[in-house]
Amino acid sequence: MSDPISQEYRELMNKIAQALDYAFNNQVGGDGRKTGFVLLVFPFGDDPKGRCNYISNGADRLDMIALFKEMVARFEGQPEIPTTRA
Repeated sequence: MSDPISQEYRELMNKIAQALDYAFNNQVGGDGRKTGFVLLVFPFGDDPKGRCNYISNGADRLDMIALFKEMVARFEGQPEIPTTRA
């Protein structure tokens, strides 16, 4: 089981999730929504206590695990992106 959202991010992440749900679905929560989303928030740097905080608008946890696995596979299959423009 994962820990809840870090206290320092909880209020803001909930407000952002509500705003995103409304922006994508013209409602917050409930049936009839057509678009799901995930918000990931993490600290930059090498802080050993740093972790990724996660919130969605109700996506099933198993569906999210499948989505993340698909995204990793897609990212790993991409060629290296140049760091400079030529």
